[in-house]
Amino acid sequence: MNTPYPKPINPSETRIGWIGIGVMGSAMASRLISAGYSLTIYARTPSKSLHLQSLGAQLAPSPSSLAQSSDVVFTMLGHPPDVRQIVLDTPAGLLASLKPGGVVVDHTSSHPILAKEIFAAAHEKGCWAVDAPVSGGDIGARDGKLAIYAGGDSDVVKWLSPLFDVMGRATYMGSAGCGQKCKIANQITGGANLVGLSEGLVFAEKAGLDVRKFLEAVRGGAAGSMLMELFGERMVGRDFRPGAFAEYLVKDLGMGVDVVEEGDEDVVVLPGAALAKQLFSGMVANGDGKLGTQGLITVIERMNGKPRNNIFALQLCKSHPKQSTAKDLDQDHQITGIQEGPRDVEPSRGSRSEPQRKRRKLR
Repeated sequence: MNTPYPKPINPSETRIGWIGIGVMGSAMASRLISAGYSLTIYARTPSKSLHLQSLGAQLAPSPSSLAQSSDVVFTMLGHPPDVRQIVLDTPAGLLASLKPGGVVVDHTSSHPILAKEIFAAAHEKGCWAVDAPVSGGDIGARDGKLAIYAGGDSDVVKWLSPLFDVMGRATYMGSAGCGQKCKIANQITGGANLVGLSEGLVFAEKAGLDVRKFLEAVRGGAAGSMLMELFGERMVGRDFRPGAFAEYLVKDLGMGVDVVEEGDEDVVVLPGAALAKQLFSGMVANGDGKLGTQGLITVIERMNGKPRNNIFALQLCKSHPKQSTAKDLDQDHQITGIQEGPRDVEPSRGSRSEPQRKRRKLR
């Protein structure tokens, strides 16, 4: 291993592996290549890696092969079961093949319990693991302005700073799993904001206001927000291209609604998050789970008697025909921001968050 932790990271020596090259993952990996790092990538559909290969990335035939040739491996996948399979479950998987001193950084919006399991398994073999989900969507990923919530060993997180700084701003949140807990809280906050923004726009239109003037008028006041800046114009312009899949947000909100802290006998009551999850689940039920989270406005419009615009949904179906499995789309089109859910109104058993359908405690 050329530069295992704690030897300082150096673009000319540190070898980077990347698994998960959807909109978010591809943009983040591209920034590391542009910063001078050598990247090896793995994709279940190799043709989707052509852009990164054109920038200089090398394609590995398996996660095991990628791990063997990497000092730091980043993962950006769709669901906790995907992370478990790639990192932990297979004998020839990522962690089993990572050499001592190697570091796994999981950017997937996943479950805190799984993050702790990965950290413990990595520690047993002399490696390190950091859970580092992100927020900021496709624009933040492209511009290197993601918010990164890091959990794990503080010294390892600090060691990773040269890499994190290329992608955005990292904040150390605490021990293993704390990055994921922060992301869940972020999604609860963002989901509520999207509900309010959608309802505000629908009300403004029904009241006869120019909705663009409405956005301009309120963006500088207390109702203004980063989400309004990111999605307000997209909602008005019927641009529902995903910077974050709506179905992933259902999964993330579910992790907040369905868990309690260890030692607390009472479930955390989150009525707003529960309502937001129900509304986004309605969006998934309408067949729009692969649209961006800003598409929530279509749910509010339908509740108020306005037919949704199907044009982009049809374009999306043409881009991702049904022959492509949902799992392929999840791994190879992973998107975060308000993101990182289900394919039905409720998540399927295979893609449900780690606590499954019953309430579980965070250990």
